[in-house]
Amino acid sequence: MSSHIGIVACSAEGAALCYRTICIEAGRLMGRHHAHPEISLHSLSLAAYEACIEAGDWAGVAELMLASAEKLRRSGADFLISPDNTIHQAMPWVAGRSPLPWLNIADVVAAQAAERGFRRLGLLGTRWLIDSEVYPEKLAARGIACMRPEPGERDEINRFIMQELVEGVFSPAAIACHQRVIARLKDEGCDAVVLGCTEIPLIMNDGNSPLPTLDSTRLLARAALRRAVGR
Repeated sequence: MSSHIGIVACSAEGAALCYRTICIEAGRLMGRHHAHPEISLHSLSLAAYEACIEAGDWAGVAELMLASAEKLRRSGADFLISPDNTIHQAMPWVAGRSPLPWLNIADVVAAQAAERGFRRLGLLGTRWLIDSEVYPEKLAARGIACMRPEPGERDEINRFIMQELVEGVFSPAAIACHQRVIARLKDEGCDAVVLGCTEIPLIMNDGNSPLPTLDSTRLLARAALRRAVGR
């Protein structure tokens, strides 16, 4: 009997990629084509999250996450994930009040980076995520350094994320921007890059990135799947 996964969604594209990954890859672990654990997804409006994030109200973000968490608990979920890196800044307000345990996306990525032997990671994501300690703290705990984009690069990447990627728009200009920033991080000594926005893997991967990628969305989905089936 597998566990019931609860997905606390924020943006549609990232949540959809996470959900699809669990469903598509589950058969390999469960031994039967199209088999997957029970999954429930709850999503409040991205606009509600954005209003809190823009105001720096992380306690408010936590209230939104906890509202979803409670609804997922009532739906029968056994544990929770959120395929959104930025809102993990609210975890200090969530952890002590959550009705269910969480898998932390930055913990999952840091574990994979350590397993693969990476020592210096570049970090891509929204400007709020890049400015935070969500990833640097988790990576430092494993002896892994973290490099952030320059301020102008952060703004440019954030614009592509919030104006294009979350809307399902995947332009050549967005790809070129990410490639340019990753190439600079490579020149600065990074040996891999964290795709720390759950939509970035929709345009960037090992095939078009100057550095090996750590796909936060799919890594979280796979970790949730392993937990659900007891692997």
